[in-house]
Amino acid sequence: MSAPWRSALVTGASAGIGASLVRLLAERGVARVVVVARRGDALEALAAEVHADQPGTSVEVLVADLADPDGCAAVEARLAADDEPIDLLVNNAGFGTAGAFWELPLDGEAREVALNAVAVLRLSHAALGPMVARGRGAVVNVSSLASNQPTPGMATYGATKAFVTMFTEGLAQDLRGTGVTATAVLPGYTRTEFAAAMGGNGPDPEAASSIEAMAPAFAWLTADAVAAETLDAAAAGKVLCVPGAGYKVVNALEAPLPRTARRWLIGRLVGAPARLAGRDG
Repeated sequence: MSAPWRSALVTGASAGIGASLVRLLAERGVARVVVVARRGDALEALAAEVHADQPGTSVEVLVADLADPDGCAAVEARLAADDEPIDLLVNNAGFGTAGAFWELPLDGEAREVALNAVAVLRLSHAALGPMVARGRGAVVNVSSLASNQPTPGMATYGATKAFVTMFTEGLAQDLRGTGVTATAVLPGYTRTEFAAAMGGNGPDPEAASSIEAMAPAFAWLTADAVAAETLDAAAAGKVLCVPGAGYKVVNALEAPLPRTARRWLIGRLVGAPARLAGRDG
């Protein structure tokens, strides 16, 4: 399957879903991919891998911390460049914190909002102006099934993902008739570095094991599977994408429930907040 875009920019591309998206875009014939993350060494390794496997795709490395206004501005400038336009923006970078909100460091919660929500808003704004002017393009925002209900123990994370989902749905309506589309991706449990690199401070096997234990093995999706469904949905112009047959069923079953019922159910399932934190990208 070939992709309908000539160029793409993927944030959080150093690992997980982001890295899988970059590899798949190259496999599907996208000529130029800009990869964005904080870890330059991981991006350079990914660029070398893609060049070796798919020499027809050039990979441009852009090291930036999107939770920092200056880092975000650098990526905005790249998205607005007229000489090398971007046809597809994938806002994938993000991280989660977990625990009782009032016990978590406020700076970390504010940084979470800056990366998961504010950066999505800023980069989407930078990309959409040129895309609408050209009459083609797509924005993909990676959200989460956590955006559909309250998330005890991860209140800030769930709130940021709720913003991403609703923001994308609003954009999709505004973009009707422009030739540009917006897609929100709502994965369930997915095997990425979210669990392994806790808080961006390096691997934490104990915390990773705790997160792994939150769901049975069959409930976990692979990053490659999520990436494939993501690109298929974006190419088709779908507004919402829930990867995985099982999660599609879960999403359909919970949709009719009143918000009070969702709060009660999730509260019973989650119990006391775990003292965990994770990052992907």
